[in-house]
Amino acid sequence: MDKAILLAIAASVCTATASLCQRKGARDDQAAGFDVRLLIRLARRPAWLGGIAAMIGGFAFQITALRYGDLSQVQPILAAELLFVFGWLAIAGTRRVTGRDLLAAAAMSAGIGVFLRVAAPSGGRLHAPGSSWLLAGLVTAGLVAAALAVASGLGRRPGASRSGRAAVLGAATGISWGFMAAVIKELSSRLGGGPGAVFSAWSLYVLLAAGAVTMLLAAHALAAGPLAASQPGFTILDPLAASLLGVFLFGEHIRTGPAALAGEAVALAVVIAGAAALSRSSLIAGQDAPASRPHQAVTASAASGHPPVGGPGARAGTPRPAWADQDLDPARAAA
Repeated sequence: MDKAILLAIAASVCTATASLCQRKGARDDQAAGFDVRLLIRLARRPAWLGGIAAMIGGFAFQITALRYGDLSQVQPILAAELLFVFGWLAIAGTRRVTGRDLLAAAAMSAGIGVFLRVAAPSGGRLHAPGSSWLLAGLVTAGLVAAALAVASGLGRRPGASRSGRAAVLGAATGISWGFMAAVIKELSSRLGGGPGAVFSAWSLYVLLAAGAVTMLLAAHALAAGPLAASQPGFTILDPLAASLLGVFLFGEHIRTGPAALAGEAVALAVVIAGAAALSRSSLIAGQDAPASRPHQAVTASAASGHPPVGGPGARAGTPRPAWADQDLDPARAAA
């Protein structure tokens, strides 16, 4: 159990790093619809490739953690990913850490710990029947397709929020990752049989196919809008979907007495509230703040005594300065 927990924490660190790198690589490539060529464009960007490397490391830690621990035990720990996103941004010093940020981080950590303590997940079988896998796959595909339809509708709506579309795509990605975790759990049981057992297992090829789809979903979610909008879907729905699949597919047991269920519900509510609060933190939202704002140019013009370019006070025939064509204000140009 200790090995599973430590490996799951390492996986969370890797996936948090992957989210930050991939958002940095995708923020300038906003696709209005579902574009299968998006991954080809992103593959040319070092930040995105660095995120892929971190994601692969996260999968390696995750599959090893699932070899030692149950799905309903490992996946809730992966919800700490948002905490590590918060930590990386705090270390970078882009925004001041507030008391609200620290309280949300502490609440989320405590909620995960209490859930694991109260639920005490254990037991379960190594393999699930084919009919159960088929049903789980169909339900997952249906939920992802419904989310894509909603996101597509938001993309075609002129006044729709970018954050709303990113949040929907983030939710679809989280559900897909939860299904992938279940497939990884199935595949991890074959590792003891050597390469022959792994390459002859159906779960390896389902994992590759599901991984390609999930990577495309994640790319669209990260390109659609702020990281603060997509990250909660990644963080919350992934462990919730995986935990449900662990119970349904592998027969994993969690405590279901009235007191235990009440404690689990309260713990999950605290985790969700903490994740929601952290997702609105200035540390995360600041990653998508524009480099300059229109009022900055007006303020700079007023301070310098010069009218803004093209404004009411501009004289006809006045040449446009070089900074005007670069979408910079005079103060930034001088800097």
